[in-house]
Amino acid sequence: MALTLKQIETFVTVADLRSFSRAADRLATTQPNVSSRIASLETALGGALLTRDTGPIRLTELGERTLPRARDVLSSRDALIASAGSQRLYEGAIRLGVTEVIAATWLSDLLDALRQRFPNVLVELTVGLSSELSAALSARELDLALQNGPFRERMTGEQALDHCDMVWVAPADLARDTRELDQATLRQHPILTHTRGSRPHQQITEFFARHPGPRPRLVPSSNLSVCIELLLNGYGIACLPRPMVAAHLATGAIVALDCEWTPDNLEFVARFDRDTAPGYVAIAADIASSVAVAYGSKP
Repeated sequence: MALTLKQIETFVTVADLRSFSRAADRLATTQPNVSSRIASLETALGGALLTRDTGPIRLTELGERTLPRARDVLSSRDALIASAGSQRLYEGAIRLGVTEVIAATWLSDLLDALRQRFPNVLVELTVGLSSELSAALSARELDLALQNGPFRERMTGEQALDHCDMVWVAPADLARDTRELDQATLRQHPILTHTRGSRPHQQITEFFARHPGPRPRLVPSSNLSVCIELLLNGYGIACLPRPMVAAHLATGAIVALDCEWTPDNLEFVARFDRDTAPGYVAIAADIASSVAVAYGSKP
């Protein structure tokens, strides 16, 4: 019985995800098709590759020996496509995770660039907190995450993207009376900021801890767009990524404030597992880097 790339790709996907159903979703097929491909491959190789008893799927001894060679086959396929210079030969999907800042700024440019480069690769999009994207990446529920650090664990594939600075802002009416901010003035207003556990929220909390005084009225949010809407409605001040409020700053609806201290810039990184991801994922990370730089250089 002849081996096929479909069988090999299916085996690697099941081995990585430890699930027939998740592999079926990943490969855009049905679970019976996944089972059939694995069974055909096992028949050809003369032994079981995966356990099918209760509990998570595990590799057999033959499966453990076969998996690295199966990865080599897929890597050789990707290398052949790359050498041919025809990106149209890539087929599959990229499960892409991005933070809200990227979604609100250069995501559409990236999706256009990916569609032009890989017309036969679908993008499955997730927008979430950076911590959520890290968890999904570790669980192999994402192929590529475009996110800001810090990160608890390193990935074998990491590509620097760009950074954006944080800015203190207020609605125009409030800014008429409050243009310069010290820590005492900050405590007089509700402060809209990133969600708890994020680097900006942590740094703002630490800033106030270093300066004794009345407890600040922090309003952390997992949705920065909601922060902006509250700001436009006159609710307090905010410390937000500058690209998120650039359009409102340009119209004067929101005004940048001078402050004695601002949280660190957000540093964005494209992260993926170079050892297990399809070859086009690394190329997509490079494309994301180019798009991010191009967006940052726009006037």
